[in-house]
Amino acid sequence: MRRLGGGQLICQHCGLLQDQVQTLSHELVLLEPGMRVLAHEVPAGRRWIELVDGRVTVYGVCPPDPFQRCRIEHALACPGQQLPDLWPWLTSLRQENARKAERESQRLPLPPGGEPLADAG
Repeated sequence: MRRLGGGQLICQHCGLLQDQVQTLSHELVLLEPGMRVLAHEVPAGRRWIELVDGRVTVYGVCPPDPFQRCRIEHALACPGQQLPDLWPWLTSLRQENARKAERESQRLPLPPGGEPLADAG
């Protein structure tokens, strides 16, 4: 994994970004960036709640509050890892991330200066 600025890493399995976030016990967990889902839609033990100081902790309330939002581990959404079909929407998310990784791998690099070349065809 390559370290990027802003607490993000590139996943070695799929090439997509993942957020590196500290837990209450000062360990690091890799979370799916920009996604906050309803906690009751996430398997127990996989619900990460953001705290005011930026750290996360596993949300252990059962049954979960129907309005509580949580983050999920990138591994649950990673198209490059084999995981059990825990929930159908996670399978859909992994499939969408596989398409996203494919699109990003086919993106042409920009020329020096960062501007795309004009279409001459």
